[in-house]
Amino acid sequence: MRRNTVDIITLGCSKNLVDSERLMARLANLGYEVTHDSDNPRGAIAVINTCGFIGDAKEESINMILEFAQAKDEGRLDRLYVMGCLSERYLKQLGREIPQVDRFYGKFDWDGIVDELRALSPVQGAEVETADGRVITTPSHYAYLKISEGCDRHCAYCAIPIMTGKHKSRSKEDILSEVEYLVGQGVKEFQVIAQELTYYGVDLYHSREIADLIDRMAKIKGVKWIRLHYAYPHQFPMELLDVMRRHRNVCKYLDIALQHISTSVLTNMRRNVTKEDTYRLIEQIRKAVPGIHIRTTLMVGFPGEGEAEFEELKEFVRWAKFERMGAFAYCEEDGTYAARHFKDSISDEVKQQRLGELMDIQQGISAEVASQKVGKVMKVVIDRKEGEYYVGRTEFDSPEVDPEVLIPIGNGLLRRGCFYNIRITDSDDFDLFGVRDDAKH
Repeated sequence: MRRNTVDIITLGCSKNLVDSERLMARLANLGYEVTHDSDNPRGAIAVINTCGFIGDAKEESINMILEFAQAKDEGRLDRLYVMGCLSERYLKQLGREIPQVDRFYGKFDWDGIVDELRALSPVQGAEVETADGRVITTPSHYAYLKISEGCDRHCAYCAIPIMTGKHKSRSKEDILSEVEYLVGQGVKEFQVIAQELTYYGVDLYHSREIADLIDRMAKIKGVKWIRLHYAYPHQFPMELLDVMRRHRNVCKYLDIALQHISTSVLTNMRRNVTKEDTYRLIEQIRKAVPGIHIRTTLMVGFPGEGEAEFEELKEFVRWAKFERMGAFAYCEEDGTYAARHFKDSISDEVKQQRLGELMDIQQGISAEVASQKVGKVMKVVIDRKEGEYYVGRTEFDSPEVDPEVLIPIGNGLLRRGCFYNIRITDSDDFDLFGVRDDAKH
């Protein structure tokens, strides 16, 4: 056990990861050695940043807390702290049920964690910087950039507003300053994230300012790629697509969760859009930005989804041919509108059957999308070396969730974080295979 080491474990989404990175910087300023997601945690102190979004995520968070609680019981850990979404949502219950945890903190209680660990700091009298410094835990050439927190949407199934509160934008100046700082640290690629990025700026500037923010960000020297995550279809700011089309370093990629297509289901979900709205929006996006890759998330088994509504959903997926798509089965969440007003009457068996059908359709679409890239030369950033391949991504691929490009190591030296022209030679259902192409294009 290393007395001056704090192990931080992050569960859930990339927004949680940014929170952990900021906490790591503040603890490092206090004199701690801080590790993140270590394969072999050996610090005297552990901080678990939890997720509380859906059932599986909550279960993973509880199991991780219990694992570290056992380590404390066995004398392999001195102190254990828990923070994040699950802790924010079930603060009192968790404190009663897992007494080995020294203290539970909410999602935003940075000062509380830092104050407690300041008292235990190996450097007496250490002062922590209040600015949002970060310790980047991703490969050094890319980072996640959180532009806001919270959500005002209140979709029927979603517990996020319960945990994160109302939408709160960061100022443009603060965000752009962070981008400039990270570029100076070697970051070239930015994954722009928020619970709902298309609502950015409404609380601060009384208008949707995401297009202006991305436009200004794209002009910063050293920003090679910008990728947009978690848009919302209602009142989508079409001027954002103009920015995407105008700047080559704004990736032709949009992550927009649509959840369903049946108007009756969307109404029950409180999504404020209809089937016709959604079809029209997809057509507008593809027309405005030719070649764009759309990532979406869909839900099966929400109350009111009968066979007819599910058939509508399958037909929509076949029509839209999403380049990237994920799906999950509805899980009732305590405190949500759906939990209060709808009966979760669709069996788990039916939900899983529908989920499998939907993903089978998407697998064929994904294979078709990948095969259409064979023979093309694409710009690829290298993330890592793995086995006999260099592994990289195109502008159409976000880290960890999207397909990758595999280039044989014998094809010449490729450096992590550098961009290369890669000729695509083959594909499977998801990934691409290619070789370096040094010819000018």
